[in-house]
Amino acid sequence: MTTRGSDIVSVIKRQIEEFQGDLKMIDVGTVVEAGDGIARIQGLQGVQYSELLEFPNGIFGMALNLEEDTVGAVVMGDPNAVREGDTVRSTGRTIEVPVGDGLLGRVVDALGRPLDGKGPIVSEKTRPMERLAPNVVARQSVDTPVQTGIKAIDSMIPIGRGQRELIIGDRSTGKSAVAIDTIINQKGQDLLCIYVAIGQRQGKVAQVVATLEEAGAMEHTIIVAANAADPAPLQYIAPYVGCAMGEEFMESGKEALIIYDDLTKHAWAYREMSLLLRRPAGREAYPGDVFYLHSRLLERAAKLAPEYGGGSLTALPIIETQAGDVAAYVPTNVISITDGQIYLEPELFNAGVRPAVNVGLSVSRVGGAAQTKAIRKVAGRLRLDQAQFRELASFAQFGTADLDRATRAQLERGQRSTEILKQPQNKPMSMARQVAVFYAITNGYMDDVPIAKCREFEFSFQAYMETSQSALESKISDVKDLTPDLEDELKKAIEDFKSTFMLSVQ
Repeated sequence: MTTRGSDIVSVIKRQIEEFQGDLKMIDVGTVVEAGDGIARIQGLQGVQYSELLEFPNGIFGMALNLEEDTVGAVVMGDPNAVREGDTVRSTGRTIEVPVGDGLLGRVVDALGRPLDGKGPIVSEKTRPMERLAPNVVARQSVDTPVQTGIKAIDSMIPIGRGQRELIIGDRSTGKSAVAIDTIINQKGQDLLCIYVAIGQRQGKVAQVVATLEEAGAMEHTIIVAANAADPAPLQYIAPYVGCAMGEEFMESGKEALIIYDDLTKHAWAYREMSLLLRRPAGREAYPGDVFYLHSRLLERAAKLAPEYGGGSLTALPIIETQAGDVAAYVPTNVISITDGQIYLEPELFNAGVRPAVNVGLSVSRVGGAAQTKAIRKVAGRLRLDQAQFRELASFAQFGTADLDRATRAQLERGQRSTEILKQPQNKPMSMARQVAVFYAITNGYMDDVPIAKCREFEFSFQAYMETSQSALESKISDVKDLTPDLEDELKKAIEDFKSTFMLSVQ
């Protein structure tokens, strides 16, 4: 018995001596106040700004206010599940999301979790949602176009890869439609797309998904949805999460396009969080750092130099104005950050000019450098002609009887151009076909076509080019320029088509 007892004692002693436990220091705090999706926490001495916090029941939060005695955090989940007295643990990490090709064709929430019922996301890599934008050395000037397939934009307000072009306008003027058409036009191209829906109705997001699937464009698209019913913190992080996914493509040497629909609702979500966190309010009750909110997001769009991979991330932020007020706080902030804007006007939209692009207020500050030579040659003076036509039209509304012949001809050319620039939704047009149509209008081939028949002329001409002149279209697409030989071929094609079309009109 004694021997056995001493054996047991020696075994226990040896186990005590050899015991090696993994000691972990976990920063723990206690919720002292909870409500409206905000939690005030005592403790958490070593917590960092925007660190992920773990509440009971698997709910996460994000530390945003680091005060002397307490930490102010936003709850990313059911706010009613967090109560006073709950224990909060710091995780030591910021929000990270899955990235890579496994996300293409998927609909995910603001934390990268699937929403489409197609199973888990297959991804081997994650990225933090926030990071510093590429510096000046890593960037290259914009030199490649993003073909939107929208005639009015590709011809007059071109967008380059790596550019940040704002789409701005009142509610229901076709802002999202421009973005969706741009995604559809990338089918079969090398541009990967990310659509971030911020504060949208769930039905609208489902409609966008259905439209893209019908057009076969979901294969190259990721949709990040933070719906109107989601908590404000998820709407706040959604664009940064989408941008992290785009940066993964950019830094892999690929070309990516990201659409933020829309940043007005993003600013509203941030304002809501800031006011509940009792931060000082500034103009229009927005916090003082609302400019930094969007600048640090949009600066991450870039065209990288070849030695840094040569990829690009193009940003198309959308801003909704109230009664056309582009001088409001958030619109002016974003206009000053971006490289140009496409302004969609309610009056034009209601008059049936769709897309309702106001040529006078829209501008692309760098896209002209990326425009293809063919488009620049045929549509170079179209923007000026349209702007002059709008001015003349406002004077001519009092009567055209006293106008001289040249002015009347300019007015009629402008009316025909306006008809040609109209385009049905979800029907983007290839670059080669745009070149053919613009060549016909800017070189006077349509001056004798009745204005009421201009749309019919265009549709019939497109069908003729597709069936009889597909080889010419392929040549223009390959060369991306209108050489003298190609111009002669195009002239002959237009003349041949017009001779038969005019007979049918008469």
